Amino acid sequence: MHKFEADLQAVYEEMVEWRRYLHRHPELSYQEVETAKFVANHLRSWGIEVRTGVGGNGVVGLLRGGSAGPTVALRADMDALPIQDEKTDCAYGSTRAGIMHACGHDAHTSTLLAIAKVTSARREELTGNLVFLFQHAEEISPGGAHSMIEAGALESVDAVYGVHLWTPFPVGHVYTRPGAFMAAPDEFAIRIQGKGGHGGLPHQTIDSVYIASQLVVNLQGIVSRQVDPIESCVVSVGAIHGGTSFNVIAESCVLSGTVRTFNPSLREEVRARIERITHATCEMSQASYELDYKLGYPTVVNDALEAQRFTKVGAALFGEDRVHESPPIMAGEDFSYYLQHKPGCFMFVGAGNVERGIVHPHHHPKFDIDEASMLNAANLLIGMALDYMANN
Repeated sequence: MHKFEADLQAVYEEMVEWRRYLHRHPELSYQEVETAKFVANHLRSWGIEVRTGVGGNGVVGLLRGGSAGPTVALRADMDALPIQDEKTDCAYGSTRAGIMHACGHDAHTSTLLAIAKVTSARREELTGNLVFLFQHAEEISPGGAHSMIEAGALESVDAVYGVHLWTPFPVGHVYTRPGAFMAAPDEFAIRIQGKGGHGGLPHQTIDSVYIASQLVVNLQGIVSRQVDPIESCVVSVGAIHGGTSFNVIAESCVLSGTVRTFNPSLREEVRARIERITHATCEMSQASYELDYKLGYPTVVNDALEAQRFTKVGAALFGEDRVHESPPIMAGEDFSYYLQHKPGCFMFVGAGNVERGIVHPHHHPKFDIDEASMLNAANLLIGMALDYMANN
């Protein structure tokens, strides 16, 4: 329990309206111009100090409390994804073709706006300050967190918290873990250059599709035979493109994929192994190649003491039986950059509801959330901030 619970309940319907408006009007990473204006205008209307254009389209709000104390930052992301919304029976479906809030960022933004509204109305009761981080471009590396930090978003901040509404977990439950929580997501693209020719005369060619097929198999040996089974690691080839006709051997072929790790040294080792395996596989068939390997966000590493705070605050709000230590999550998050600079905790709030058919995973064209999860997320974030202020 905390002193803002009733206030949040009172603005719940408004929070839902904001979320549905943003869901109807999504904007892609690095294009969140109107979303940022929407956020900034609301913050200003509540008397919150606002900076816009922070590191790009980021918005930072500062709420000064009534008495001296720590400064706690709360973060929400604002960007959508290049996915066609297929919720045809939904009154708040996306109005923009090929763009959709398929990861819950519309709800994250609305949740943080609700927190800003209720705390600004009773700011004199805060022992410390709140910083509201509305971040652009979480979905695309290098992400907005890094540039916002470089632009001073964490200046004078003592701790930072964030949540992700998560449909694989049921509404009413909350999750996190101390230490490594979410993986470092890297990506790679490999262009294999062979020698094209007639499908009936393969001996006169260097078959790039055949070589790419061998390479896919060989890359799978990294995790199964070259990584300690105790370590968590994923190497997935997600796309392969080559050839134009059934009777033509393709001159070139491109495959792309992702690597997910928690261990920084393993991350570098896997990158080196991909290079060696690609070189050897192509050399066997006298093909050349180009490897483009992009390091993604660092691993999300929660502060151990802040994870303990989550357990205490979550139990008080939701009951001990609804507070869980999450398994490691192989998805990535650029909240990791904030945690490299300040102690804090990233938390998952259950947003799925089987009984209501809210079961689709993130980045799915029919993705949706149980909107009650926003109220849970708001209570959790405020609870973490208040507990930090009271004990530091």
